[in-house]
Amino acid sequence: MAYDHQEQEQLDSFKAFWSQYGNIIIWVLILALGSYAGWNYWKTHQRNKSVEASALYDELQASLLANDNAKVQRVAGDIRTKYESSAYAPMAALAAAKTAFEANDLKSAKTHLQWAAEHGNDEYKSIANLRLAGVLLDEKAFDEALKVLNGKFLPQFTSEVNDRKGDVLVAQNKLNEARAAYVAAIAAMEPNAPGRQLVQIKLEAIGGTVPADKKSEAAAEQKAAA
Repeated sequence: MAYDHQEQEQLDSFKAFWSQYGNIIIWVLILALGSYAGWNYWKTHQRNKSVEASALYDELQASLLANDNAKVQRVAGDIRTKYESSAYAPMAALAAAKTAFEANDLKSAKTHLQWAAEHGNDEYKSIANLRLAGVLLDEKAFDEALKVLNGKFLPQFTSEVNDRKGDVLVAQNKLNEARAAYVAAIAAMEPNAPGRQLVQIKLEAIGGTVPADKKSEAAAEQKAAA
């Protein structure tokens, strides 16, 4: 009887506890299970979207190889609209900007580049803004191009940014500033950088000279190559 009495006390305590906290416990469990199910659904949804975006990007690559600018523009637009948060979106925007530029559709090129500059990671932003400045240079929107080039870029783009600044400044006939920009571009380049010689040619074409240490490096490389 003592055991039965003790069991009854425990049962009564449990009933009292459940009466007070049972609803709270049930709702906590429902919320926890709902959150877990939601998380699994979201992860599955993201994986599916990534697969779909990848398939569209493959289609875009095929269109690039076929030089089908119209289809590139259409597919890139679909990727941007449907899969804006994917890594494929800024890549597609850069690719579409290139084909639009080659088709002399500067308006579309700028639209794609501005989108990539706003939505991509820091590397895509740097690439997009550098190319955007080039489009603006072609449009003779020199002040706007310099404004873009004076923005934030990753350090590895220093030489390209200064080179492009030099091009814009030459177009504005600001030769002293252009020379300084080209010198800065050369200073930021590795001695064996493929584009260094071209920047040097542009610098010398406007009456500038390559800093002595860079000339010495160039001479040493040419001697070694010979």
